[in-house]
Amino acid sequence: MKIEIVTSGRKKKEKQAERYMQEMRDIVKAGLNRRELLRMGLVMGGAGAAALQGLRNFKPYWAHADGGVGFHSPPNTPFVDPLPIPFTMQPVTLNPAPTKGPNPVSSAVTGFRETARPDHQRWEQFLPVEMYESVEKPVEHDFYPDIDGVPPSTIWTYVEASTGRAGPLWIRSRYGKPVVHRVHNALPPDNGGFGINQTSTHLHGGHVASESDGGPTHFYDANLFKDYHYPNVRAGFASNVPESTLNGRTVPGDVFETQGFLWFHDHRFDFTSQNVYKGLVGFYTLFSDDIHLDTGDETSGLRLPSGEFDIPMVFADKTFDPSTGKLFFDLFNLDGVLGDKYSVNGKIQPYLEVKRRKYRFRLLDGGPSRVYEFFLSTGQSFIQIANDGNLSPRPVFRRSVRIGVAERIDVIVDFSDATVGDRIYLQNRLEQLDGRGPTGKIVAPADLVEFRVVGDAVDDSVVPVTLLDLPDRNVPIAKRREWKFDRSNGAWVVNGAFFDPDVISAFPKQNTAEIWTFTSGGGWYHPIHFHLEEFQILSRDGAAPPVFEVGRKDVVGIGENAIGNDNIGETRVFLQFRDFLGDYPTHCHNTVHEDHAMMFRFEVVP
Repeated sequence: MKIEIVTSGRKKKEKQAERYMQEMRDIVKAGLNRRELLRMGLVMGGAGAAALQGLRNFKPYWAHADGGVGFHSPPNTPFVDPLPIPFTMQPVTLNPAPTKGPNPVSSAVTGFRETARPDHQRWEQFLPVEMYESVEKPVEHDFYPDIDGVPPSTIWTYVEASTGRAGPLWIRSRYGKPVVHRVHNALPPDNGGFGINQTSTHLHGGHVASESDGGPTHFYDANLFKDYHYPNVRAGFASNVPESTLNGRTVPGDVFETQGFLWFHDHRFDFTSQNVYKGLVGFYTLFSDDIHLDTGDETSGLRLPSGEFDIPMVFADKTFDPSTGKLFFDLFNLDGVLGDKYSVNGKIQPYLEVKRRKYRFRLLDGGPSRVYEFFLSTGQSFIQIANDGNLSPRPVFRRSVRIGVAERIDVIVDFSDATVGDRIYLQNRLEQLDGRGPTGKIVAPADLVEFRVVGDAVDDSVVPVTLLDLPDRNVPIAKRREWKFDRSNGAWVVNGAFFDPDVISAFPKQNTAEIWTFTSGGGWYHPIHFHLEEFQILSRDGAAPPVFEVGRKDVVGIGENAIGNDNIGETRVFLQFRDFLGDYPTHCHNTVHEDHAMMFRFEVVP
């Protein structure tokens, strides 16, 4: 079946949107980059559009300038394709073997040499036990089911070097087993309309040294690789908590800083939104069987749902060009990019066959700008067990869960009372009309995933009464800092300044603690992400945080409708700077805001 993507009876606004997309392609062909366009004053709304008059007879039509012409992707048939379950990467023997400094030997897989980088910190202390290898490359990918006749899009993604399996990939790691992830950049110079073939793979949530953090200025070019060293050790191991004990087991670091659900993605400054939207996303989980906690085995430790009943999902709304069916990214929208198609693990509105038992779903908002509020169509509650990948002190029963970009929430959903043949839907019911953020209104549902109840299965999992206590905050506070996230000249600033890759804005001392205050001007929502360590929220506009935010986080939403319908103007957090030295960023994780240029760097110094 072949879809007629373009029809003669198209409505006026659909034609306007199509023209806008065509002009975007013309701009790309003209060779103008985003910074050049911004210098001309070309931002959403059309200001300065005349600057391009005469360029190849280019006469920009601004789809957003006359009241907001929306984009309309080709229609899809929902719940035809199964939910893709991310491939678990397999450990390999790297050739050449990884080294503390930049590797002098070219790769046996790609022939690439390693990019310049600082020596790995604490290399001898945490020599790699498991090694993984992926290649960033273009892949033809079907977001739509075959019956819709929409052609595949060229995405950029991580491909496992040993098997050729494409992302989203999943690294399942364990505490006490340090990892090296070798990432080859085989991306082409032709970006197909958006993206850049320079990358820096950030392990989001990872307690890792700065040279392996994947920071925004640590990018490298195509035809190079980089070895990222993940020690898989708990925070505090080289400072205030050299070792600690839980369940009769003693390990390095603070057991109450145990993490679980991380993810990795590109972080090249100015292009994070484009490269992540294009597909450079993967999962990374940390199991804690070393302290008999979150073991990945539902017959031991906390006995959480495990194996095939432990499923990560990354939610990413997309837009597709109605004239070509290809994935489209609006380069001129500086407010935030929203798509009209909901993809989950790379498929639009997939289905998942489930058994009548408990499941653990690891939910990740992959952006670039949408905030979700998830419901189950049955009205059943989620059982939240983790926030941003960190186990909560105790489970929280919630009728709905809201997550902003880059936030993660682990929930247990129990299908035991369902009937074989039931169709249950994971829904988003949060209204969001533009990149400002959600309106706070709960509206008619958009069905994202269809759960098809197909039978029974043994269930050895339980919902524990308690999970993991919080780390001790009774430490001296070395400094207090304030960071204001605001808007200026159509783009985004922190403390009145645009991101400058040559500027370090703070120099906290290693192994100290500070209290930071994040504030936001009214009318916008910003999910703020801090690299290096998890933080704890102390207050929201002077009040204690809600119970579902009592825990360790690495992203916190501030501003309009950050919680319910409340505008959160001020959020105070407690954070530490332990174990490693070097530069790390803090930024808005609405990646469009981040790229334009709501980010700053700090450097941990001795």
